[in-house]
Amino acid sequence: MIAFVDKMRDRFGVELVCRVMRQAEVGFLTARGYRAAKARPASARQLRDELLIAEIVRLHAENYGVYGVRKMHALLRRQGWAIGRDQTGRLMRIAGVHGVKRSKKVFTTKSDPADEKPKDLVQRKFTADAPRRLWVADVTYVATWSGFAYVAFVTDVFSRRIVGWNVASTLKADILPLQALNMAAWAADGNLDGLVHHADHGSNYLAVVYTDRIVELGATPSTGTVGDSFDCQSVSAASRKDEVVLAG
Repeated sequence: MIAFVDKMRDRFGVELVCRVMRQAEVGFLTARGYRAAKARPASARQLRDELLIAEIVRLHAENYGVYGVRKMHALLRRQGWAIGRDQTGRLMRIAGVHGVKRSKKVFTTKSDPADEKPKDLVQRKFTADAPRRLWVADVTYVATWSGFAYVAFVTDVFSRRIVGWNVASTLKADILPLQALNMAAWAADGNLDGLVHHADHGSNYLAVVYTDRIVELGATPSTGTVGDSFDCQSVSAASRKDEVVLAG
């Protein structure tokens, strides 16, 4: 009540604010009650709250602004403050600080049932007898401070090496996976005759711009079901171990 009157007093005056609010809300304080409350010295609770709020703001900033109520409560306890979790939440709301919320699940594979799909030429047999016989392509993502960074990569099954990759802020076929394919093709001198390119049913891999590029390079497109183009633990584990780790 007092905070509301403080906010409106310069515009309407204390008497008018209190009179109007008492008609709208039972028990609203009178102008005399407001002045008496303002004249009273701050209570021990108010003084303690002010100290805690300043401490919460400081600790929140020192921890990169990501701590929510649970972690802030534990941190304050470790700092020697006798404070409850509910009180921590109340003071954080007053201070205007909050934790970082968990991001929603990101789907890197979006299948369109209407798309015409190449046949599955691999049948989950992720083996090859020579380089440039079977490439598998997939997309993953990395959470960064500024959002999600999507990573497309092409792996040669024979060598277990990532031969093409690209990082972008979008899943669009012509921006993300196509650039990874072009990198791999450039490293192979653009000659992919006899190569099978395998991906899942994601719309970015079934886009015309992507499938046309596979055929243009002389390769044969192949698709599995959603999410399993790279579903071979020996291939994925070896590739991630041997290649550089991309950090966003």
